[in-house]
Amino acid sequence: MQKLLTLNAGSSSIKFAIFDVEHGRLNETPGVLGNLSDLDGRATFAATGPGVQTDVADVQLQDVSDHETAWEFLLGWLDEVLNGAEVVGAGHRVVHGGRDYSAPVKLNEETVRRLTALTSLAPGHQPHNLAGVTAITGRCPLSRQVACFDTAFHRTQARIEEMFAVPRKFYREGVMRYGFHGLSYEYIAGALADVLGDYPQKRVIVAHLGAGASMCALADEKSAATTMGFTALDGLPMATRCGSIDPGVVLHLIQDRKMSAVEAANCLYQESGLLGLSGVSGDMRALQASAAPEAREAIDFFVRRAVREIGSLAAAIGGVDALVFTAGVGENAAFIREQILNESAWLGFAIDEAANHAGETRLTLAESTPSAWVIPTNEELMIARHTFRLTEQQK
Repeated sequence: MQKLLTLNAGSSSIKFAIFDVEHGRLNETPGVLGNLSDLDGRATFAATGPGVQTDVADVQLQDVSDHETAWEFLLGWLDEVLNGAEVVGAGHRVVHGGRDYSAPVKLNEETVRRLTALTSLAPGHQPHNLAGVTAITGRCPLSRQVACFDTAFHRTQARIEEMFAVPRKFYREGVMRYGFHGLSYEYIAGALADVLGDYPQKRVIVAHLGAGASMCALADEKSAATTMGFTALDGLPMATRCGSIDPGVVLHLIQDRKMSAVEAANCLYQESGLLGLSGVSGDMRALQASAAPEAREAIDFFVRRAVREIGSLAAAIGGVDALVFTAGVGENAAFIREQILNESAWLGFAIDEAANHAGETRLTLAESTPSAWVIPTNEELMIARHTFRLTEQQK
């Protein structure tokens, strides 16, 4: 049986999956799902699925201390699990596709070079995404690897949504609102009809809330507006990223506080967001467990910004029929969902508190218009589908 790999390498983790390909068809239920996490601390490894003889749960790895050693470990482990099976393709999540790539693309030396040139637009992600391409090259020919972009889904947005009010020449040079988390939004858009059934769904706001957080307004299942912009720094406050900020603050840090550009970038990407506000953690679970008033204030700030963005996105698509929560916080933090829905009650949301705390799919009362839902995202499946399609075309 042939195999297809998906790889999602981030700043401190590598998520992966193995899908079966049999008789020219992709089995959309992965045979293996796994994650190497905490690569900037005490690395742990987990893997599960029918393709794993014994499930591996959060095993600490003494010999893994960075991405290089993580790839060495992972590729060795995959070799054992694959046991000589033919790998027909490897799909990679690549955060930034820039202006040139509005759809998944087969990788070659030229595309890798052009994607590497976008590193400054996603410094916490792009280098790690592309390191996965380099790492897998020895196991799978480069032409059989595919890049799937977080920016591609948003290319349906109107030109006026993409623009910034800066000299027009910069727009022509690619300074524009790209948006991110597109693979997640693409999956949710495709799942709406099955999950929402007869509930109205022409105007949907999706809240992808995790360590990285953003929102997207869907009009007829296409991206119409989103909170992230030129980089993945914009929009909602995140675990360690600041979210929307007056550009004058950046000028102040550099001109008046005498920070270098590198120091300012580190501050805004690594030291801000929920971590910076709370001084406790960037992890929502740790903040909810903390008794520190700063932790509660960070949560309140996150909720307030989310509520304001919902109002903005509703304006962009002329109202809202449904709100969908997804990703780590969106799928698991009932308290955060409750706060956001209660503060958005002016839009018509009527929360079903019992359903929300029970983790049910529909979060609002049956008569609520608009409705609210939890739909788990599946970026791995989107990567697998795109990779399978492109590798099949190559035959």
